[in-house]
Amino acid sequence: MDQSKINVRYAKALFTLAKEKSLTTELRRDAGLITDVCATSIDFNLLLNSPVVKGSNKIKAIKSIFQDKINVLSLNFLILIIENKREKYMPGIFRNLEDLYRQEEGIQKALLTSSQPLNDSIVLQIRQILEKEFKSKVELSQKVNPELIGGFVLRVGDQQYDASIITQLKKIKEQLLETELK
Repeated sequence: MDQSKINVRYAKALFTLAKEKSLTTELRRDAGLITDVCATSIDFNLLLNSPVVKGSNKIKAIKSIFQDKINVLSLNFLILIIENKREKYMPGIFRNLEDLYRQEEGIQKALLTSSQPLNDSIVLQIRQILEKEFKSKVELSQKVNPELIGGFVLRVGDQQYDASIITQLKKIKEQLLETELK
């Protein structure tokens, strides 16, 4: 999570306002869209970070991109960010908004890394086990890393459970080396 003071302050301000207006769900949807655009569009990032492009032109571009796609509150917030010359912080602000939403709703984020893609029924079972264990909703995302050979690595918040074959092989190697040294 990006912890710049500017990112956190702007995110908290927008989240608080959205909460007062009961627009947190819409704000989360908007934040996801804006974060995706920031993450995938090189041209958009060049526009935001360009010292040559005037703020008024950046505002026109933002309006043309997001006008009918996001809530008016989110659009006005984007304009405010540009008017305050904070556009370089936009990706971090919206990442922080997502974290604030998860915190408010009691949602845990989990990452399941495996050597091969897992079928949906297994992922569903893992999600249900995690929700029961943590007594909260869990957003489970998957990642494939063939270097694991087999097994999986599960990360929930700052906790990690490593049941991968590669880690088990490393542990066995360490034990053998330790035994050999004695």
